[in-house]
Amino acid sequence: MTEQPIRGEEAVFARLGKPVSGVGTISAYLQRAIETGAYSEGDKLPPERQLAETFKAARSTVRRALDKLEKEGLVSRRLGSGTFVGNALAGSRRPADLVDEVSPLQLIEARLAVEPFTTRLAVLHATRRNLDDMETILTRAEDSAHDKDEFSKWDGEFHLLLARASANPLLINVYRQINHVRLHAQWDAMKEKILTPQVIADYSRQHRGILNAIHVRDAQLAQLLMADHLDKARDDLVKAANP
Repeated sequence: MTEQPIRGEEAVFARLGKPVSGVGTISAYLQRAIETGAYSEGDKLPPERQLAETFKAARSTVRRALDKLEKEGLVSRRLGSGTFVGNALAGSRRPADLVDEVSPLQLIEARLAVEPFTTRLAVLHATRRNLDDMETILTRAEDSAHDKDEFSKWDGEFHLLLARASANPLLINVYRQINHVRLHAQWDAMKEKILTPQVIADYSRQHRGILNAIHVRDAQLAQLLMADHLDKARDDLVKAANP
């Protein structure tokens, strides 16, 4: 594991505006970088000095932000070695080692097992901030009908926000793993075959229905719509793989 530069915060967090020096903002930036795959499980974060320069903050502020992430289980810190994404001391396999064994179809099947009920929990626990964030991301996805890469990015972000709205730390962690697999080359190859403008429009329409169900707090409908959405994604994947 080598030290990773800050790579992609500008793109991943462009909508958040210019970084400021507060503990909460720094931890939120790094959390989103981890959750969206800018940093993967086992990656080493930049040293405190470099983070302090990037965020124009005191090193003590950066240290407190990293402490916050460590308490939430997102990073582990090793004296003399640095800060690592996830539990760097754990003996379990890293997602980076697992993604080569997970096919796009297996990914969709795993999502079908997890996301419908996660969406039901999002209906029960979503805050106004969660809803506003999902609305912002969904609008960006809808505006990306002719850009497969942009749509795929906002699609992943929308589903991640749904997981976060569930308020269940274990399910959020599971969806982080899903996002890491979605960034893999196998999915990129299938994305080129699947994401036509019509399919993107269909997915955006389904996303909008899911968000509307969450707005009116209809847990059963939201769960059903998510299952339908992932069933369609599975069917589209099978058709693309067997033209």
